[in-house]
This record gives sequence, C-alpha cells and structure tokens, in this order.
Amino acid sequence: MSFTVDILPAFTDNYIYLVSDSDLGLAMVVDPGDADVVLRALDKKDVHLSLILNTHHHKDHIGGNAKLARASGAPIIGPAKERSRIENMARGVEKGDIVTFSTLKGQVIETHGHTSGHIAFYFPQIKALFCGDTLFSLGCGRLFEGTAAQLWASLLALRNLPDDTLVYCGHEYTEANAKFALAVDRNNTALQSRAEEATALRRKSKPTLPARLGEEKLANPFLRVDQSALQQALTKSGFAVHDADPAAIFGMLRAAKDRFNTEGGVQP
Repeated sequence: MSFTVDILPAFTDNYIYLVSDSDLGLAMVVDPGDADVVLRALDKKDVHLSLILNTHHHKDHIGGNAKLARASGAPIIGPAKERSRIENMARGVEKGDIVTFSTLKGQVIETHGHTSGHIAFYFPQIKALFCGDTLFSLGCGRLFEGTAAQLWASLLALRNLPDDTLVYCGHEYTEANAKFALAVDRNNTALQSRAEEATALRRKSKPTLPARLGEEKLANPFLRVDQSALQQALTKSGFAVHDADPAAIFGMLRAAKDRFNTEGGVQP
C-alpha cells in the first residue's frame, strides 16, 4: 500500500490532515474544520473520503464534519467522552481502542487537558501521530477544560512513543512557541536549531510540521519539566521549582506561557 499525508492549511493557522491510500483511491481526514478545503484536496487527488477522525470538539476541528459526511458517507469517529458535543458521531473511542483505515491500524491515546475528552491517534505503520491541540512543536495546548496534572500526564503518554514518530499538530504555532521556549531555555542547542529551522521554513511559507518526536523530546520545554537541565534553567529565570513535582512545574510553565502570549516577557 502507498500512503501519503497531505497537510491542508485552513483558517489562520489550522492544519487539516488528509491520509490517502493511492492504491485503493481512499482517504481519511483528521480534524476537518473546513469542509471545502478537504473537498478540493479530494478532487485534486481523485480519492474518496472513507473516514473522518476528530481529536476534540472545538469548532475549528469539527466544523466540516457534517458537509463531508453528507458528501461522502464517511463515518465520524471521535472521543467517546465528547460524544454529546460532536454531532452525528458514528463511534466514540477511548484509550486502547483501534481505528482502521485501509491496512492502517491507529491506536487511540487519551490526552485530556486541552478539553475534557481530547484524544490522539497514533498510526505506527506510517509513524504518524495526530495529536490535535495537546502537543505542538516546541509547545503544548492551553488548559481550557482540564488540569495541569492531566495535560502533563497526556504529554508523558505521547513522549513515550518512539523517537521517529512524526508529530502532526493542529496548528502552525512553532515560531511563536520558539520565542517563549528560548526565553526560558536559551542555552538549549537542540531548541536553538529547531527554532532556526522553523524560521527558515516559514520564510518560504512552508509548514514546520510534521515534527520528529525525538527532536521535540530534546527541544520542547513542556516535555522536559521533569528533567534537571530544564529545572535549572527555570530556576535561573525565577521559577520556584525546588522540590516541586513535575505536574506543578508544568502548571507554572503553562501559566507563564499564557502570560507571555498576552503580556510579553517571562513572568514566573
């Protein structure tokens, strides 16, 4: 089987992912916020949509569900815990469940925190992780409905995946995330390299995704709050991390990122 993953930009900074099996002429879509973007891609690739996957209920990730389902007959699969907030879901899935597309088998990982029922889909055969708004390159999602402990546990579950995993996030946030990451971990050479790479790609209007999980493990501060090197860097920046557990440190870091977004500068 020959599979491709197309990155479809939508709205201001969303990404929709279209996975196609060219041999069978079939495709599945992940988080289709805009149906028209997907329909144009399907027509261009001459494939039929057979599956719709949702990581969470936010409108910019599910807004195209209904139109795509009507046009193709494709079933909608999403988080069981958010069934009441995603219309016409054919199947709700949770931790340990498997979703199938063509010969691919995707593992469902519960990644609560951004929303109360957020999930991710990991397809080991193509090394692809579709993580919605839980993990971003050099960052992570906001805490809208869950706790810092929940989101930290979710990130740990994703961090445990193989280093060669390709991370397909819900948004193009890498450059913005790099500014905060460098502000709290400025001496991290892996982070510096990734930030430079992201800037070069965006100058050419190219996506910074997929990211390689092994590189994120070295560069992304939100995946490293339990590591002494980052804790030392945070201490130098004024964070009170001594004797704090990783979930608490993560919560401090996420709150500092929220302030950084609105006020600028690192304020522990």
